[in-house]
Amino acid sequence: MGRGKIVIRRIDNSTSRQVTFSKRRNGLLKKAKELSILCDAQVGLIIFSSTGKLYEFSSTNMKSTMERYNKSNEEHHHPLPSANSEAKFWKREAAALRHELQSLQKNHRQLMGQELSSLSVKELQNLENQLEMSLRGVRMQKDQKQNDETHELNRKLDLLHQENMDLLKKINEARDGNETNRISHSPNGFNLEEEECIKLQLSQPQ
Repeated sequence: MGRGKIVIRRIDNSTSRQVTFSKRRNGLLKKAKELSILCDAQVGLIIFSSTGKLYEFSSTNMKSTMERYNKSNEEHHHPLPSANSEAKFWKREAAALRHELQSLQKNHRQLMGQELSSLSVKELQNLENQLEMSLRGVRMQKDQKQNDETHELNRKLDLLHQENMDLLKKINEARDGNETNRISHSPNGFNLEEEECIKLQLSQPQ
């Protein structure tokens, strides 16, 4: 015959209750340890006996396990914002952005020399300093651009000059080569003009 089903209820006999507690406690601690090893899980187990004695097991550290549990519990039970509160939040964000845009537009108009009558002397001085800094930055950028363009133009001029020199050199070399070929193809080393003069002199009567 198989074992009968055990009814789960409080054991009245204190001795039997203590024996059962000891056996099942050890089994539970063993299972917790096996679970942490087999499944690489972070396991924390806390047991208080009926007399108030503490038994515990932690696969890492009980303090870190409890901190992780509390953090996870807070995140899990954190109330989600309602639609009304979310709408209020975005309304405040829109108002802040609108105010910032108006401030930027006013500052832009003042930089353009408009709406200055309401400014104090100190505010006007700050505005003047801001304009001077902006102008200084514009001038520096302009000078840098001009220097870069001048440098690039000089580089192109140097390149063009070098190309012209190379072309002139090739023309001179070609002309010298043609002259040499013409002399070398004439008899006795005379050029064609000298050869014609000699022929005329020989043909004249004595």
